[in-house]
Amino acid sequence: MSAPSAVSSDGARAREARLLAGAVVITAFAAILLGWSESPDLPPAAIVTGLVLAVTAVVAHLAVRAAAPHSDPTLLPIAFLLNGLGLVFVRRVDMATGSDLAATQTVWTVVAVALLCAALLFVRRIDGLARFQYTFGLLTLVLLLLPLVPGLTAGIINGARLWVDLFGMRFQPGEIAKLTMVVFLAAYLERNRALLSVATQRVGPVLLPAARHLAPLFVAVMLSLVIMAGLRDLGSALLFFGTFVALLYVATGRMAYPAVGAVFFAVGAFVVYNLFGHVRVRVRIWLDPWADVADAGYQLAQSLFALGTGGLTGTGLGAGRPQDVPFSATDAIFVVIGEELGLLGATAVLLLYLLLVVRGYRIAQTAKDEFSTLLATGLTTLLAFQTFVIIGGLTRLVPLTGITLPFVSYGGSSLLSNYLLVALLLRISDDSRRSALGSAPRTSPAKARR
Repeated sequence: MSAPSAVSSDGARAREARLLAGAVVITAFAAILLGWSESPDLPPAAIVTGLVLAVTAVVAHLAVRAAAPHSDPTLLPIAFLLNGLGLVFVRRVDMATGSDLAATQTVWTVVAVALLCAALLFVRRIDGLARFQYTFGLLTLVLLLLPLVPGLTAGIINGARLWVDLFGMRFQPGEIAKLTMVVFLAAYLERNRALLSVATQRVGPVLLPAARHLAPLFVAVMLSLVIMAGLRDLGSALLFFGTFVALLYVATGRMAYPAVGAVFFAVGAFVVYNLFGHVRVRVRIWLDPWADVADAGYQLAQSLFALGTGGLTGTGLGAGRPQDVPFSATDAIFVVIGEELGLLGATAVLLLYLLLVVRGYRIAQTAKDEFSTLLATGLTTLLAFQTFVIIGGLTRLVPLTGITLPFVSYGGSSLLSNYLLVALLLRISDDSRRSALGSAPRTSPAKARR
């Protein structure tokens, strides 16, 4: 029993180490090229970025090797590569605007990786989280309400009340609330899947389960959505709702839930459109950004100009104009990448996200129990929706919303939540692989090697 386990874990960790080394080398090389665009000397910022990433990669790898030796070997390297590219392009924005965001983002990277290591060491079994489903539900509501607490709130910033000031740092608790809500949903659906799958009541043409089984879930979700709407965090509300509907469908296999979800989404979109003026503005500039290109449509228009300027191969690192795009380090970091690396570089970044999502769903597919399957599905769907919404907004596929690009955009709260998401996926994959290896004598050789 121990021999196959040792071989499997050593092989996976060896692949992870090679991929991490590649991610660090690519990031360091990109940082050096960016520095050379400003000066012929070896840029100190590139050396610091490379060293910090190398050290944190080694620490994270050792933590995974010790706490989750059988976990997926590709998740951490992809996250590190995206994070490293994010550091490079935040530094690019600094060079263009005179800001100093890259140093802060580097510190947040170290803190986020430390959180990942702590999560792996503390959460030894993923199914232990299911026992605290209502605690996670309550924690979600508390985190969402924190920006309204006097003495903690950072006030309204860019039209939304999302941040708190804690110990001298500005933090967005809603980023962590996304994860706690997914844990609550996965645990609740796992325990009530059979009841939610049986339709006993008819609402118009749709058959639904008994209200007493569906009500606690809808109350928690709707409270969260109302709070986020009140905070004007409509982008996160969309992510919550999409993930909720996806998990309901995966848990029950009933198409009625996506159908009802589509109706609720249409009604909610109509209500929000009429209640919030800035939503009407977003829709208007999505339909025609050139009608108000000097004001409301300026960010979207400049984003489209930048992507068009990048063409196929880009202007080159350091040769773009990120200073012309508002919020280029946060909302529009993908535009900076598209302008300076072109369609090829932007596509490479998209493929990294696609690979991350595919591996996440693969982990969900091979999870050892239903809670792990639902949790991995919810976490991966959350990541996929967030990536789609922000990139789709910048490319005018959907209306633009002010959310961050995972691992790449500037923002400590986003980095913390995304690395914690990766930690949970690593724990699920490690538990699943351990379970498969433990049952190897009772399964076929082909399944044992999978």
